Amino acid sequence: QVQLVECGGGLAQAGGSLRLSCAASGRTFSLNTMAWFRQAPGKEREFVANILWSGDSTYYANSVKGRFTISRDNAKNTVFLQMNSLKVEDTANYSCAGDHRALWLNPHAAEYGYWGQGTQVTVSS
Repeated sequence: QVQLVECGGGLAQAGGSLRLSCAASGRTFSLNTMAWFRQAPGKEREFVANILWSGDSTYYANSVKGRFTISRDNAKNTVFLQMNSLKVEDTANYSCAGDHRALWLNPHAAEYGYWGQGTQVTVSS
């Protein structure tokens, strides 16, 4: 089993920045793909970005491309989401997800087997 714990959410002004972290524990050696999803009130869960544990392959939703950066620290089993130029529409609960398979270019939440509890990001105008 793998446990994922997010932190770093909070309140930011439009145009500002926040950095989310997702720490993995347990059978982390088996993880292949890590991702961030978000869900705003009344909306469906939305893919944000993903990254493979090995290599530099990343994939972003068009809505965040050029503003958000996903990265990882393999030694610390941690994945980050640096969010710059935040917009009010980025307000959502952000969840970290992981899976044993290589899911690069796969934005479907149902494919990911492990999930964190989520962290709230609120962007004010």
